[in-house]
Amino acid sequence: MIDEGSGDSRRLPVIAIVGPTASGKSEVADLVAEQLGSEVISADAMQVYRGMDIGTAKTPVEERRVPLVLVDIVEPDVAYSAALFQVDARCEIDRLRADGKVPVLCGGTGLYVRAALDDMRFPKGEVDSGDRERYQALAARLGDEGIHAYLAERDPRSAALIHPHNVRRVVRALEMLEEGVSYADQTSGFSTPRPVYSSLQFALTMDRQRLYARIDARVDIMMERGLVDEVKGLMERGMADALTARQAIGYKEIIDALEGRCTLDEAVETIKMRSRRYAKRQLSWFRRDARIRWIDRDEVDAQGAASMILDALREE
Repeated sequence: MIDEGSGDSRRLPVIAIVGPTASGKSEVADLVAEQLGSEVISADAMQVYRGMDIGTAKTPVEERRVPLVLVDIVEPDVAYSAALFQVDARCEIDRLRADGKVPVLCGGTGLYVRAALDDMRFPKGEVDSGDRERYQALAARLGDEGIHAYLAERDPRSAALIHPHNVRRVVRALEMLEEGVSYADQTSGFSTPRPVYSSLQFALTMDRQRLYARIDARVDIMMERGLVDEVKGLMERGMADALTARQAIGYKEIIDALEGRCTLDEAVETIKMRSRRYAKRQLSWFRRDARIRWIDRDEVDAQGAASMILDALREE
C-alpha cells in the first residue's frame, strides 16, 4: 500500500501508460492523473514539436483534465532525441514526486519511456553531434542501401540489426562509431532493464481489427480537423524538410500530396497503412518488457482501465 502521507517522495512510483497508437492512452492517463491530483508527462517523440497538433493527436488544451507536460517544447526544425527527453522527463518526474504527487507517464514511444524510467546511458552524439550532418549528406548521396552497406563494412553486427531503409538509425549507428560506441553493444545493454524509478507500467490492447478501425477513423478525423492546413502552415514556415527528415507519419504524406507526388486520397490511405504498421511495431516493443501489465480495452472502457490502474497503485 502506498503511504501518500509519509512525505517520502522516493516511495512514490511512476505510473506509465503505454500502448499502440489510437488505443486510448491519453484518455486513460488523464483520468488516472485527475484522480491522483497529478499531471501527465507525454512520452511521444512527435508531440514535443510545436505546431504539430492535429497529426500527432495531441489532446486539445480545452479537453485536458490535468496539465500535460513535455508537449510543444521545441520547433519542428530543432533536433530532439531520447537523450534530451531523458533529462526533461526526469526533471518533471522529480518535480512531481517532490510535491508528493505520483507522476503519470503516457505515450507510445517505447524508447522514450525506457529512457525516462531505466538506466539508459546515451553517447554524447545522441544529444549533439558534429558528425550527423556529414553522414546525412553521405546517405543522401549513396542512398538507403548504399549507406547501410557502408555501415556494414565498418560495423557488421550493428548493420545486421538495422533495416536497410531505416536511414535515421543507420546514421545514428555511424555517429556512435565516431564516439567509440557500437550500436549493437548499446542495444544489447538495453535488453535488461535497470530501473531508476520504481514504476507500475500498463499497456492498453484490444482486438487487432478494432484497433485498425480506430486508427483509420482517427486519420479521417484528423483530415476533418484540418491536417492539410496544419501541414501547409508548417511548410510556409520552412518546416517541410524537417518534417520529412523526421519521418513524421501524417505530415510527409500530406507534403507529397501538396507537392504533386500523389493524390490527397492516396496520401490518406498511406497514412492509415503506415499508422497500422507503426501500431504493430509498438505492440512488439512493449511485449518484450515483462514488467508491463496488459489491459484489454475490449473488456473495459477508459474509466474501467483507469480504475484498474488506481487499484494496482493502492495495492503497492
